[in-house]
Amino acid sequence: MADIGRALELGGTAARDALTALWDRVGDTGDALHRCTIAHHLADLQETVAEELRWDRHALAAVADLGDDRLQRHHAGLRVRALLPSLHLNLADGYRRAGDVERARHHVAVAAPLAAELPDDGYGSMIRDAITRVAGLLDSGSREPLVVP
Repeated sequence: MADIGRALELGGTAARDALTALWDRVGDTGDALHRCTIAHHLADLQETVAEELRWDRHALAAVADLGDDRLQRHHAGLRVRALLPSLHLNLADGYRRAGDVERARHHVAVAAPLAAELPDDGYGSMIRDAITRVAGLLDSGSREPLVVP
């Protein structure tokens, strides 16, 4: 996780290159927390929606292999279920921007009730608000990027 943090500090293309190297080291079957975290951040550093979606799918697939016990060794009290709203939100937004409305709506429908379980704090509010905004953008047919405050 420290290597991931150092890679993110590089920013931009350097961060993407460093995270890609970490992904290559961890591999498709490495530690699920590392795979989920790397893929989640790599998605945000891609130049195309298609590549972003590819990494968002990797992140969601990795979280399926992640248990609460492993996650809590990294961050006490955190549960896997708390990661799911953000992962589904990212997929919903990516599919929306790619023009795949059906898949986008599916991920909004999955994310919304999961986000309702998040704490009433800044993070929970941000995720719930973003889900609402993605749903509205879907309704309007917009494929413009979601701007998160």
